Amino acid sequence: MPMPRFTPALSVLLCALAALHPADALAKSGQAVAASVDAESARLRLLAQRVTIIRDKWGIPHVFGKTDADAVFGLLYAQAEDDFRRVELNYINALGRLAEVQGEGEIYRDLRMKLFIDADSLKAQYAASPAWLKQLMNAFADGLNYYLLTHPQAKPQLITRFEPWMALSFTEGSIGGDIESIDIKALERFYTKAAAPQGAALKRDREPSGSNGFAIAPSISKSGNALLMINPHTSFYFRPEVHMASGDGLNAYGAVTWGQFFVYQGFNDRIGWMHTSGGGDVIDEFMETVSSKDGKLTYRYGKDERPVRAVPIRLAYRTANGMAEKTVTAYYTVHGPVVRETDGKWISVSLMNEPLKALQQSYLRTKARNFAQFRRVLDLRTNSSNNTVYADADGNIAYFHGNFMPVRDVRFNYRKPVDGSDPATAWKGLHPVGETIQLFNPKNGWIQNTNNWPFSAAGDYSPKQADYPAYMSVHPENARGIHAVRVLENKKDFTLDSLIAAAYDNQLPAFEPLLPKLYAAWDALPDGDALKSGIAPQIHVLNRWDMRYTLNSVPTSLGVFWLEDLKKMFEPAAKALDMPLLAFVETQLAPQELVFALARASAKLEADFGTWQTPWGDINRFQRLTGDIAQPFDDSKPSIPVPFVSGNWGALAAFGMTSPQKTRRIYGERGNSFVAAVEFGKRIRAKSILAGGESGDPASPHFNDQAEMYARGEFKDVLFYREEIDKHVERRYHPGE
Repeated sequence: MPMPRFTPALSVLLCALAALHPADALAKSGQAVAASVDAESARLRLLAQRVTIIRDKWGIPHVFGKTDADAVFGLLYAQAEDDFRRVELNYINALGRLAEVQGEGEIYRDLRMKLFIDADSLKAQYAASPAWLKQLMNAFADGLNYYLLTHPQAKPQLITRFEPWMALSFTEGSIGGDIESIDIKALERFYTKAAAPQGAALKRDREPSGSNGFAIAPSISKSGNALLMINPHTSFYFRPEVHMASGDGLNAYGAVTWGQFFVYQGFNDRIGWMHTSGGGDVIDEFMETVSSKDGKLTYRYGKDERPVRAVPIRLAYRTANGMAEKTVTAYYTVHGPVVRETDGKWISVSLMNEPLKALQQSYLRTKARNFAQFRRVLDLRTNSSNNTVYADADGNIAYFHGNFMPVRDVRFNYRKPVDGSDPATAWKGLHPVGETIQLFNPKNGWIQNTNNWPFSAAGDYSPKQADYPAYMSVHPENARGIHAVRVLENKKDFTLDSLIAAAYDNQLPAFEPLLPKLYAAWDALPDGDALKSGIAPQIHVLNRWDMRYTLNSVPTSLGVFWLEDLKKMFEPAAKALDMPLLAFVETQLAPQELVFALARASAKLEADFGTWQTPWGDINRFQRLTGDIAQPFDDSKPSIPVPFVSGNWGALAAFGMTSPQKTRRIYGERGNSFVAAVEFGKRIRAKSILAGGESGDPASPHFNDQAEMYARGEFKDVLFYREEIDKHVERRYHPGE
C-alpha cells in the first residue's frame, strides 16, 4: 500500500502555519496534520476491505460490497481507475468551476451553472438529506478520495478532495441537462450588456441524435419473457459499463455517467429501464417588464411591482499569471434567473432544480423489485429531460413520457416566451404522474421511443394526442420512429438476437419521400442541360438503391452527402419556420434545389476521395487514438470501417461526427455507445457492446478491445451472476491494492 501523501490543500495549510508559528509550534502543527492524514488513510483502508472489485475479461468492474455504501465506494474507485479525468471534469463543470481550469473563456458557462447550483445550498441539502442517502454520498466522496490517496501519480486539474455534498450538483445523468439548454452567448451578452441580436431563442441542445428504447412483452417473445433494448445515443465514452451489488439488495448493471453512483440506463435481476431524451415542454421562458426607480430594479407581476433579486456571483478563472476573479450580479424574478434580453424585455427561465429529490429518484429506481415499486419512485417527479421505457421479470412493459411536468394554462404558447407579468402564465405545481403520457402493457405487445412523439409508441394502442395538453409532447414523429414501428409491428417470437437485429436494421426511411422528388426534379430539366447530363450516373445509382446502408455501398455515400448538403444549406431556414429539416425539404424546398444539392455532394466526394463512387466504408470510420476528452482524428492513422449512419436519416444504430470536420473521412463521436439487450425471467440473460472499450487509458488492453465488435454490431455476453463472473476473472482486488 503506498504511503499517505499530503494533498495540495494540506500543503497549503502547512505553508501558512510556517509563516505564523515558530519552528517548534510548526513541528507540532505539522505532526497534527500528519496524524489527521494517517487517521483518514486508516479509515478509508478499512472501508476498502469491505469491497471486492472483480474485473472481467473485458475490464468491466463488478463491484461487490456488504452494504450499498460499500458498493458506491467501490464503484467510484473503479470509475476513477478507468478515467479519473472524465470523473473530475464532470464535477468541475457541474460546480461551475470550468474557468478555473480552462480560463476566462468559460466564465459564462460557469455562470450558467451557478445561476442554479450554489455550494452553500447543496451543503444544506446534504445536511438535511435522509440518513441512507447521506451514507451513499459519504461513500461517493470516500471512494474518489481513496483513489487519490493511493494514486499519487494522479494529477487532479482542480478538485484535490471530493466532498459528499458535491454528489448533489450532478444528480440526473442526462448528457445535456436542463441547465445546459440556456444559450451561453445570449447569457454573456445580457450580463456584459453587449448588443444582442433581436429575437434570440432558447437553445435546446440536447442529445441531437437521440436514443432508442424498445420493450417486448411475453406475448410476442419466443421464451415468454419480457425483453428490453437499451440503446442510448450519446457522445462516445460518456458512460462506462458497470455492475454494482451489495448485501442490501442492490444488483444493478448498465451504463453509469462518469462520477455518479447510480446506474443510469440498465437493469437489475428483476427490472430494466431505458431513458430516451424527453419530448415534453419542461423549460419555459418569461418576458419580464422591468423598471428602475431610485436605483432599485422592480418587475411587474399582476398589479404589483416586485423587487428584482440581485445576487453577486463570484467567478474565478485561470490566467497566464495565475488566478483572477470577477463578480457578476445575477438577477432573479419569481420565475427564476434572468438569462437574456430580447426586444427590450428581460427573459427569465423556469426549469426543474430539485437536486436532492433527483438524486433519490435516480438511485432508488435501480433497487426497485417490481413495477409497483418502480412506479412509486416516479412520484418524486424529478426526471425532467428523459422518457423511460421499462420491462420486468413479471412480464410487464411500460412507457413514461417523463415524470416532471409543470401544470400550465393551455391558452398560452409556451414554446415561445410568455408574458411574465401575467400571473396566469406561471407554473401551477406539477402534474401527478398519473396525468402524464404513459403506457402499461399495450395489447400489441411492444413499445418504442426514439425521442419522437409518444403517439406511435405502441402502434394502434398508442396514447392519443387529443387526450393531453400540447405542452406534454412537443417533439414530432421522426425517421427513427417510423423505422422502429416497422421493425416491431406484426412480429412474433422475439429473442435477444432478433431484438438486436431489429435495433440494427439498416433501412434509412428519411430517403423514401425525398428521392422521388429528386428524380422528378431531375426529369423536369430540359434535355441537353449540362447539369442533367452531369449527374445522370448518380441518379441512375440512387434509383437502383434499396435505401439500406452497407460498407460497400456507393449510393449510401452519395445519399448521405446529399442530405448533409441539404442540412448545411437549409437547416437555418427550417428552424426559422420551426420545422424539422426533413419536413422542410419535403414540403418547402424548390425542386431544383434537390438537384443542385446532389451536384454539390458529388463534387465534395470527388474533391475528398477522388471519385463520387466511393464505398461508404471507405468514408465512415471508428477511430480512438488517445484518452483525450475531445478525440483527435487522423486519416493517416488506423481506423475501422463502420456501416452505421446518422440517426437523423432514420438509422436505428446511429453513428455521427459532431465536431468540426478537419479530415476527409467521417469519424464517429456520437451515437450507439453502450448498447444492451436484456431478457427477464427466472434468470437474467443479456448481451452488450461498448464503443471502444471500458478504459480511457490508451495503455490499457481495454481501451479499444470492443471496437471491432462494435463496428460489426456484434455483442458480448453480459456476465451478471457471480458464478459467470468467476469463470472470466482478469483481476480480483480490494480498492487500494
